[in-house]
Amino acid sequence: MERSDSGDVDVQASAYLQNDETHDDGGEALVCTSDHEIDDVVFITQNEQRKSEQEEEEEHLVVEGKEFDAPAVGMEFESYDDAYNYYNCYANEAGFRVRVKNSWFKRRSKEKYGAVLCCSSQGFKRANDVNRVRKETRTGCPAMVRMRQVDNKRWRVVEVALDHNHSLGGGSSMYKRTGTKRKCNTDSAEDSKTVKVYRARVMDIENSVTNTTNSTLKKKQFQNSSSSSPDVLNLRRGDPSAVYNYFCRMQLTNPNFFYLMDINDEGRLRNVFWADAFSRVSCSYFNDVIFVDNAYISGKFEIPLVTLVGVNHHGQTTLLGCGLLAGETVESYHWLLKVWSGLMKCSPQTVVTDRCKPLEAAVSQVFPRCHHRFSLAHIMRKVPEKLGGLGNYDGVRKALTKAVYETLKVVDFEAAWGFMVHSFGVIDNEWLRSLYEDRARWAPVYLIDTFFAGLATCRLGETLSPFFERYVHKQTPLKEFLDKYELALHRKHREETLADIESLALSTTELKTKCSFETQLSRVYTRDVFRKFQVEVEEMYSCFSTTQVHVDGPLVIFLVKERVQGESNRREVRDFEVLYNRSVGEVRCICSCFSFYGYLCRHALSVLNFSGVEEIPLRYVLPRWRKDYKRVHASDNGFVDGTDRVQRFDQLYKGALEVVEEGAVSLDRYKVAMQVLEQALDRVHSVEEKQV
Repeated sequence: MERSDSGDVDVQASAYLQNDETHDDGGEALVCTSDHEIDDVVFITQNEQRKSEQEEEEEHLVVEGKEFDAPAVGMEFESYDDAYNYYNCYANEAGFRVRVKNSWFKRRSKEKYGAVLCCSSQGFKRANDVNRVRKETRTGCPAMVRMRQVDNKRWRVVEVALDHNHSLGGGSSMYKRTGTKRKCNTDSAEDSKTVKVYRARVMDIENSVTNTTNSTLKKKQFQNSSSSSPDVLNLRRGDPSAVYNYFCRMQLTNPNFFYLMDINDEGRLRNVFWADAFSRVSCSYFNDVIFVDNAYISGKFEIPLVTLVGVNHHGQTTLLGCGLLAGETVESYHWLLKVWSGLMKCSPQTVVTDRCKPLEAAVSQVFPRCHHRFSLAHIMRKVPEKLGGLGNYDGVRKALTKAVYETLKVVDFEAAWGFMVHSFGVIDNEWLRSLYEDRARWAPVYLIDTFFAGLATCRLGETLSPFFERYVHKQTPLKEFLDKYELALHRKHREETLADIESLALSTTELKTKCSFETQLSRVYTRDVFRKFQVEVEEMYSCFSTTQVHVDGPLVIFLVKERVQGESNRREVRDFEVLYNRSVGEVRCICSCFSFYGYLCRHALSVLNFSGVEEIPLRYVLPRWRKDYKRVHASDNGFVDGTDRVQRFDQLYKGALEVVEEGAVSLDRYKVAMQVLEQALDRVHSVEEKQV
């Protein structure tokens, strides 16, 4: 929608948007320094950043003569020309030349609102552009400044790279004019003109800002630390700068990107949280069940990453937020969860975690009313590590597997566990003892009333993979992860978009049976969820006997016999009890499929079919699996507060979903949708021009 002038290939920013929820004067970072009291911190920080024009005038720097301080994140200029002239004169003193790498303009007014200035040695010439007569002078130099126009019409520096990868000349001897519009002539009459350089209230990170003797600014200097102190984020040299510069760049290209940095009393970086716009919107839909994955920090990975993950309407994992923590402490986990909860304005029904005591304590403090459960997949994954040294390991493993996955009643689980610990002499094993004490939080037979939406497993062989599994390894450095982060999110977003399109095109030709249940939900469910439900419909035919065993008025208990595959691929017959209340249409199976996965199992379907029910009761057709869930959910929310920019963005995003989804069905619809969106954008821009 905007025009970009670029001298080299670069990542194009589609929009320079600020997060008005937390950054009223242009999107600067929030800094938490009050020992994890998150609610107060956010409020205080917002007010601190709403400085008056007069206060900012008192803190400005006057740049005159030939001495120019190095550019720094947070510097502000009255105009783009002032910013360009400042960097050009600084370059003249340092001994390099400046080139405009990118410029961004508004579509209708042609007003410039963003730019990247770089060293003239940045990048490399394309092979077909190389002049064979002239020698290649570019070195791929990383030195640059990225700046944007903020709400007060000033130009702010949002990213800085000072280091060059080539030798620099000696001041003016190296300087040459790079154009006729702007030049740095220190001997001209223009030298007496003052260029005001303002400093926005942002954090100075590591070496990105040089100390100045004439600056009275209040700074927060992030310092690296190689210590393993639980009060300091353990990062490599240069990582804090990389993180902050990355966040500044994301705020330019990602609407409603949010981040918060937690600083201790010594000014050291302690914890970090961030969430992009897609994560924030996803959280508004899918916050009922979340998984707090601390596998990277507990596994001693290079990056102390913790992710918050949910499940979308296709049954796919979706990222709801990320954090870097100083350590596995109650304070750090509490800070992360409190920030996430405050930002997303939600409290999940179920929180799934690893068996981590500090995390367990933090969850109980932040979400005291939620169902906190432990991941069975994580527990079973640790069996070889915890029990591998036992002489009778194979026997213990098989007995444990049988107790966990094959028992359907609490009494059966207790009997199977007792048989295991006594028969194999592991009654004193500390890990097994702790597991047994926590059994109500991870054993499937105890979780029949807890909804998991597929985030907890109850079937043998199922696993729960980390969200960044393909992108993060044991030795992956933080800078590399930041590059891969966007790739991972792009892949996930593409998967969800394709699933949306495929779900809209789902037809009755994909039906595999003549069962009315399958036909009913083929019109409702997304394709991925429907295929999982379709398996249950097909397996109804393995349930060869459905018998009433007890009747008490409208309550009927059925016994459903099913042939299942047991050990050594032998076919076994297993009995499943199903409770059916005919008066209210309630059906509950002892296998707990609906609780774990959100759709009815083959045993419940057999009972409904036996009872002459032709359609599944609506209480068992969860809205979160519907192909139109986002659209319906958006209309239900309504427009809450037109003065809040974050809410405006969320409502507009959700409101446009129907146009996007319908427009993607065919080429003709796509053309119409694009025309409508372009017309809408023109009308929105016309409002701004009328006000000017």
